[in-house]
Amino acid sequence: MQNYFRNFCLFFLVLFLSASQPVYSQNLTSTHQTADSLYKNKQYLKSLALYRQILNSGQAYSPQMLLKMAYMEEALQHYHQSMYYLNLYYNLHPSRSVLKKMESVAQAQGLAGYVYRDADFFRTQFKKYYLKIMELLLIAGVATVTVMLLKRRHSFFRKRAFRVGFLLYLGFLLYYINFLTFRQKGIIQPRQAALMAQPSAGGQWLTNLGPGNRLRITGETDIWYQVQWEDNDAYIRKKNLLLLPE
Repeated sequence: MQNYFRNFCLFFLVLFLSASQPVYSQNLTSTHQTADSLYKNKQYLKSLALYRQILNSGQAYSPQMLLKMAYMEEALQHYHQSMYYLNLYYNLHPSRSVLKKMESVAQAQGLAGYVYRDADFFRTQFKKYYLKIMELLLIAGVATVTVMLLKRRHSFFRKRAFRVGFLLYLGFLLYYINFLTFRQKGIIQPRQAALMAQPSAGGQWLTNLGPGNRLRITGETDIWYQVQWEDNDAYIRKKNLLLLPE
């Protein structure tokens, strides 16, 4: 029974360690360097085209690239794209300043879905330290298992309360790494996107929203996303929503 318990713990810890991955790479390509050079020389349209190519192809990029793209798209009055890049940057480096920037642009352009609340600051900090918290949890788990293996004859590790508590800890770690998610959001792309009261083209029409508006996704049905609109459920076609990272 003791061997089974130890093997069970080791199996889950190895699984957790193998699941952790870096969010993005800092090894920038020559294309990125060329785009930075064009941006520095104020050739904004050419640099923007290269930045888009980098992002769409999945190449390595820096968070600063996203801020530059947001700045240029805002200057071109492409607010939905500007907001999209700001959201991508926020996903990598969440901060109150980025939230306030998005809120100010939204207010100036009449866009919905960017109201800043105190709860957003908590979520910002939690997202910011999500990986560090996970690393601390993994280190604590590895340290505990190591001590268990070295001191396996100690009576403390044979107690039922410890084993139950440690299994609960492993269960929480499993949830934290694999199932803990932030409510996903999306930005409207087309000029006019209809919000419906039911997931059907024949349902009750609620309103039309333009590009740049951000909606919180609460579910999905076939070709529809269920979203929150003015504290009520609404539905929008999936093709009309540009998904943001969770």
